[in-house]
Amino acid sequence: MYNVKDFGAVGDGTTVDTTAIQQTIDCCAEAGGGTVVLAGGTFVSGTIFLKSNVYLQVNASAVLLANPDIRDYADGTHYNRYVNEKDMDKCLIYAEDATNIGVIGQGEINGNAECFPNEGTIDRPMMMRFLRCAHIHVKGLRLHNSTAWTTAFLDSENIWCDGLDIRNDRRYNGDGLDYDGCKNVFISNCRILGTDDNLCLQASSKDYPMKNVHIVNCHFTSICAGIRIGLKSVGDISNVAIHNCTFENVWREGIKIECTEGGSITDIVAQGLVMRNVTRPIFIILNNRLDVIGSSVGLEAMPEIGTMARILLSDIIATDDEEMNNTHYRFTDDVMGCPSFNGIRIDACESHPIRDLTLKHVTYTFIGGVNKEDIPADYPKVWDMRFEHPDLVSENYYPTWSRTTFMDVRHVERLSLEGVKFHAFQADTRESYRIEHCTVLKEDVTEY
Repeated sequence: MYNVKDFGAVGDGTTVDTTAIQQTIDCCAEAGGGTVVLAGGTFVSGTIFLKSNVYLQVNASAVLLANPDIRDYADGTHYNRYVNEKDMDKCLIYAEDATNIGVIGQGEINGNAECFPNEGTIDRPMMMRFLRCAHIHVKGLRLHNSTAWTTAFLDSENIWCDGLDIRNDRRYNGDGLDYDGCKNVFISNCRILGTDDNLCLQASSKDYPMKNVHIVNCHFTSICAGIRIGLKSVGDISNVAIHNCTFENVWREGIKIECTEGGSITDIVAQGLVMRNVTRPIFIILNNRLDVIGSSVGLEAMPEIGTMARILLSDIIATDDEEMNNTHYRFTDDVMGCPSFNGIRIDACESHPIRDLTLKHVTYTFIGGVNKEDIPADYPKVWDMRFEHPDLVSENYYPTWSRTTFMDVRHVERLSLEGVKFHAFQADTRESYRIEHCTVLKEDVTEY
């Protein structure tokens, strides 16, 4: 055990302890490894480089507080893998090519979001980034107030995240747990609240597939999405099991699956989910997209449409209450959801259908109250954007309305709907649900 105060850290909430904390980590690593302990104070720090065989432990009596001075954040901490988001390249805790590492304890790491960006810079440091690491444990902590994403696990394997309380609601890009190109990921007993996607699984490189992911016993609240699989999908994403999770006040999507950059998303199970006030409980799209903001770094040409297959969503209850009569915003004017932007939506390009999709034992109770005459009559299609570029296409963030009350499914081969039940509290004059250009194995849908 290595106490940072023995290396000169003060922990008074004002003194900058970056150098003392780093010296403690370095000494611990040179001695073969161990645990670096923060206890009894608020420790202000900039970038910390974690090393193999070292665990950083923040005790219940301690807070690790991000230094409000951006000059204390080092270069060489890799980068955010979305184009045009270089403002998120820096980070507070960083590890590269390290093994057997962890950030643990019952204390708090606070990103000090209100202090960023500093005057004269756009930089907003992430809280944690791990690149090509193995055997990572992040457990027990309160991860609050990050000024950008809370975590980014990149090209890494054997990752355990357990018992985390993540609250990231002060700035845009308020993600919770983000994984890109990782395998053997275990996420459990986490509560995540944020302004963007609570939990992301992505693959921005063919060299590092995202696979073998276990998500269980978590709670999600988000201005954007609860669980997002894809968007960044140059590589493949597979073998994902989501069980026993709750979603509350999610203003866009609960489960969002997007194969958009040419890879494949296959073998996904989401089971035993309870949702309260989730605008779109399920959103699935197979398309291709090249965007100047939301695409992977290195994706320079419109990709071919990839593949999406073998997805099972079962034992899901999604219920609205009076709150869902309202239009919901991110901060002041960024509309996230409203009663006419709702429901289960599944879509694909006609030439590249989704295959083997099952919805089983799904009960969706919607607030209702939308008049068909109040939404646009024309509903756009998903296009192969390599060949045609209509002005308006069905894609990840458009259209911003729903033509059906409960569910809209297009271009699925071998669709199975079993024990699907719909109810609206208020009269809604749109078509109840639509299944278009699908081969249907079973259609057991009840509206009451």
